[in-house]
Amino acid sequence: MTVTDLTTRYLGLQLANPVVASASPLTGDVGRLVELQSAGVAAVVLPSLFEEQVVAEALAVHDELELGIGHHPEATDGYLPELDGYNSGPERYLDLVHRATDALDIPVIASLNGVTPGGWTAFARDIEDTGADALELNVYYVAADLDRSSAEIDDQYVRLVEQVRAAVSMPLAVKIGPYVSSPGHLARRLVDAGADGLVLFNRFYQPDIDLDELTVVPNLQLSTSADLRLTLRWMAILHGRLDASLAATTGVHTDEDAIKLILAGADVTMMTAALLQRGPHHVAGVLDGIRAWFGDRDYVSVDQARGSLSQLASPDPTAFERANYIRTLMSHPLSAISAL
Repeated sequence: MTVTDLTTRYLGLQLANPVVASASPLTGDVGRLVELQSAGVAAVVLPSLFEEQVVAEALAVHDELELGIGHHPEATDGYLPELDGYNSGPERYLDLVHRATDALDIPVIASLNGVTPGGWTAFARDIEDTGADALELNVYYVAADLDRSSAEIDDQYVRLVEQVRAAVSMPLAVKIGPYVSSPGHLARRLVDAGADGLVLFNRFYQPDIDLDELTVVPNLQLSTSADLRLTLRWMAILHGRLDASLAATTGVHTDEDAIKLILAGADVTMMTAALLQRGPHHVAGVLDGIRAWFGDRDYVSVDQARGSLSQLASPDPTAFERANYIRTLMSHPLSAISAL
């Protein structure tokens, strides 16, 4: 059996293998981060800092600075002085980045979650100064405004990337959702705007209705391997067409899931739900499976295999487009009956 070289590159970073722990409660604890590193993950993405957190803390500081304005002659401008350049972002997140980079030998990727530039650009600079190896922009936006076109929303995404790119020099990944009019076109625009890599795809958690309380409630359903298909399709379509790294997430639970995505074109595969359900030690088994599969087929490296089943390399490129839809329908046993 060939000993396969699992090393890969993502966002310009040299990684020992293509398995990355994506943002989750596990990656928000330094002790668990050390466990993940020991289990074999090649990099970690810290939990997202949400735009709402940055804005809320900035407003709280602003309120404190203006306390007492106009109520007393000696406090016409407030009791507290304005602090030029004061960073009103959550300091605890910067502390997590600092502690994680100190504790780990593998790359640490920070994450910001939101959709408007706001205070992101300044906070991105703070993250870069803290020592993170890269930054992931997790763009999560529900297009509920009927007056806004898809083009306007795409433009908003692009402006966000342009502004963060102008603020930092660190590697920049953008995590997007699949629910856009033309994922491929938006992907290319984001890369042109300065993204060094794309993460496919953000998983949109859907709300539910509590029939007893008649309220809208959150409903967290972790992914399964069945959720891999959408990412697999677009990974195969985008591979070789963009000058950027490609990361696959959502539905990566097993070594087989990771292998499929590498063959489709992924530089790295990111795991969340599987690690939450099975713990950090699950990584070791996944890596053993990846190594064995490629080694049994005499692949010298994962680079040799990457993209070999992408759309560009496929003898039947339509397999990733409408033809797949038709074949899927016709493959069901009842199709023969309905055709009679």
